[in-house]
Amino acid sequence: MDIEKQIEFDQVKDMWIDLAVTEWAKEQIRGISFYLDEGELRKQLRDTTNSRALIEKLGTPPLQNLTEIKDIMMIAEKGDCLTPYQLERVQTLLAAIRRMKDYLERGKRYENPLAYYEENLDTLEELRTEISTQIRGGMVDDHASKDLFQIRRQMAKCEEEMKQKADRFMRSHKDSMADHYCTTRNGRLCVPVKKECKLKINGSVIDKSATGNTLFMEPASVAKCFEELQTLAICEENEIYRLLYTLSAMVAASSAAMNENIMMIEKLDFIFSKGKLSIDLDAVEPSINTERRINLKDARHPLMDKEINVPLQFQIGGTIRGIIITGPNTGGKTVAIKTVMLNCMMAQCGLHATCGEAEICMNNSFLCDIGDGQNIAENLSTFSSHIKNVLNVLGELNKDSLVIMDELGSGTDPTEGMGIAIAILEELRKSGALFLVTTHYPEVKEYADQAQDILNARMTFDKETFQPTYQMLLGEAGESCAFYIADRLGMPNEMLRVAIQAAYGKSAVDTYHFQQERTAIPKKEAGKLTKIKNKKGNTPYQLRNQYQRGDSVMVYPDKKVSSTHQLP
Repeated sequence: MDIEKQIEFDQVKDMWIDLAVTEWAKEQIRGISFYLDEGELRKQLRDTTNSRALIEKLGTPPLQNLTEIKDIMMIAEKGDCLTPYQLERVQTLLAAIRRMKDYLERGKRYENPLAYYEENLDTLEELRTEISTQIRGGMVDDHASKDLFQIRRQMAKCEEEMKQKADRFMRSHKDSMADHYCTTRNGRLCVPVKKECKLKINGSVIDKSATGNTLFMEPASVAKCFEELQTLAICEENEIYRLLYTLSAMVAASSAAMNENIMMIEKLDFIFSKGKLSIDLDAVEPSINTERRINLKDARHPLMDKEINVPLQFQIGGTIRGIIITGPNTGGKTVAIKTVMLNCMMAQCGLHATCGEAEICMNNSFLCDIGDGQNIAENLSTFSSHIKNVLNVLGELNKDSLVIMDELGSGTDPTEGMGIAIAILEELRKSGALFLVTTHYPEVKEYADQAQDILNARMTFDKETFQPTYQMLLGEAGESCAFYIADRLGMPNEMLRVAIQAAYGKSAVDTYHFQQERTAIPKKEAGKLTKIKNKKGNTPYQLRNQYQRGDSVMVYPDKKVSSTHQLP
């Protein structure tokens, strides 16, 4: 069973992933598991605390996605030529590294240890300057080199000269022109010539109109300029490639520093994503122990609205290894045990806990049995699936485990279910693990009272308003409040009397205080069934019973005589 999905840690991960910027950090979050090394866990928690402190002081760090830049670095390292766009991506990253370095530098004034990661970032100023001065707007800038500037200036002069010659040619051959403007066809500057005047023009036909009445011709004088322009274009292309290869070689030469920068940005992104999550959840750094002790004050389920969530007070450890929680179905027992385990797992993954204060022990496994595990495909009932999952839990159980089980022993005969529940609790107790269990069985509550290392707890219920308060009281056993809830929801008094007498005997009926008099369940009108009848009011079944097998009858509407042997 997927423990993360069962306790909704997968949804916390989704929130966490959304706060990361780089794909590497997102992948780390998706695959993260709880830390088993105490030193590593304490470091991760310090990173979370320090990153939150920096964000609160300096704002969100200037991080950016690095997916593209990794591919670009691989191209450069192979010795291939980078495009102007790719070089601009490199320059953008270096600018972001510069901003990140400045961000961390400012953090040093607060003596934040995380700020000293700044020393591991190399801005590669020479490379950034070279790219920013030579590449602009996705192309090589005119001033990237003196030769390129001269070539492009000559190309501009040549293009202008071509236009002037074309205009002069059109004016001198006005009668042969089909229009008064020149145009570009197939990359050549052409003038529109009437079809019948083709032989009067000294030039080459490049294209013609859809009707064929107009020919687009390149005058010979313009063609000479075009040849010169083509020679200059080749020189331009050679100079551009020279510049691009030079910059690409500089990027390749800086690959070690660039890859180090990328790794550091990804690491910082992962760390800062934890700080962002802590701020969003209004969480606190938990203290960690290895003495099997959990103490949560004002604990909240991280996915519930803080404004309406009732804080949970919880404590376990020392001589108490297990807690059995009882109370009404709507009282929040399941949310309570999920809240405990979820906060413990978050803390052991290096995240802050959604509590006012939190002391959490390290666990080597998180085990649970929650919800309806009915599986139609495998023909498993709710109880069968429940027992199968419980056996898996007991198979992985040890003294350093944290276990939660919801509605222990439910889904079968109450007497047998109660026996199984106590047997499971005994196994949990023998293992030395910390465990939280919810149940309705009164015998289980009595078992907890007699066991020295198990404590009863109840979710409180306001009988005046008939509403759960979602508060847990340790050391007290609760009742399901099923009769109070059924009464509040409109069950008739007579039905309740039968239920109370069946559960607690006739004397309990006399002491029960009914909230209001209800004699019956209000009935809703339903549609009326109408049967098919013949003219005499007989049904087809009655009509058929008037005859014996072998009688001759007339069958309508064809009025054919038939034997009853043939009747349906």
